Amino acid sequence: MTRILLSGACGKMGHVIQNIVSGREDCEIVAGVDKYNDNKCDFPVYAHISDVTENVDVVIDFSNPALLDDLLNYGNSKNIALVIATTGFDDCQKKKIEEASKKSPIFFTYNMSMGINLLANLAKKAVNVLGDDFDIEIVEQHHNQKIDAPSGTALMLADAIAEEFDKPMKYEYDRHSKREKRTKDEIGIHSVRGGTIVGEHEIIFAGRDEIITLSHSARSKEIFAVGAVNAAVYVAGKPAGLYDMSELIK
Repeated sequence: MTRILLSGACGKMGHVIQNIVSGREDCEIVAGVDKYNDNKCDFPVYAHISDVTENVDVVIDFSNPALLDDLLNYGNSKNIALVIATTGFDDCQKKKIEEASKKSPIFFTYNMSMGINLLANLAKKAVNVLGDDFDIEIVEQHHNQKIDAPSGTALMLADAIAEEFDKPMKYEYDRHSKREKRTKDEIGIHSVRGGTIVGEHEIIFAGRDEIITLSHSARSKEIFAVGAVNAAVYVAGKPAGLYDMSELIK
């Protein structure tokens, strides 16, 4: 039985994860961390991760980028696996995650959906077939409460695509201030915010007289919760290292 510490326990994703775990027999949530305790959890909830006294095997984190340092310190000091599902990290924070993974196991991805990670693999294959004869644009859509743009998932897709080219690729986020032709080393990334859109990602390969599109639609937050719980069960007890969803879709 995998013992889970849930960071961000009282948030929207925290409650979704609780519902998912309640229907499984291979894991349980033994404690939570959340600054704002809504008293709706069936386990103790602490304001700070350093206050947790329960024995745990893995932490699932759906909280806030500002809490990263405390999370990494907790994982490294106790050699406990981390599943980092929070988004919005800057480059400096990503480097901290990479460094921390040298001391303890960390599962980190921009998106916990199996489908999104399959989409990234399909996009990589498309690049290898189409080469630079096709222009590539990524369009992401999310609800009107999302703060960061572009989404971490859009950047993950762009990074996956860029890795397949032999030349450096640049990301173009906004063209309204430019009056020039598109170049072959561009990957366009565009954001839409509105309503209650859970998450839509589309990759457009535009060639001469033909267009190929790859897309993924998230219908609920449950797909991210399922992915996070699967990741937690997988990474608990693993040796130090940086893991991602590619481990689960082999």
